[in-house]
Amino acid sequence: MRKGLMTKVIFPVAAVALLLCMFLPVCRAGGKVDYFLLWILVGCPFGIRKMFLWLVPGGFGIAGTVGVVALNFIVGGLIGGVVAVYRLVYAAFYLLQTVFGMIAGKGKSNAA
Repeated sequence: MRKGLMTKVIFPVAAVALLLCMFLPVCRAGGKVDYFLLWILVGCPFGIRKMFLWLVPGGFGIAGTVGVVALNFIVGGLIGGVVAVYRLVYAAFYLLQTVFGMIAGKGKSNAA
């Protein structure tokens, strides 16, 4: 139970919180937060496996290669943002399931 709680709740929530703390000052300009840039920056570590899946930079010049890599980072960040939100929602449901399972388990052990 502890391993599942660590890998499914604590690590994803801590990772997202750390990324938000790191990138929030970068995305703040003029007192306003650019949420689209924040979404991409926080999502990049979660979508890093998807970045070079569709467009492989090859056969271009230096400008084309840099453009394709930038596009891959943007697409990876967008996909990773969705994955990060999914992991946070999954962590909340897993935590609730664990708590209710412990409550139900203690109720059964006391009754028996």
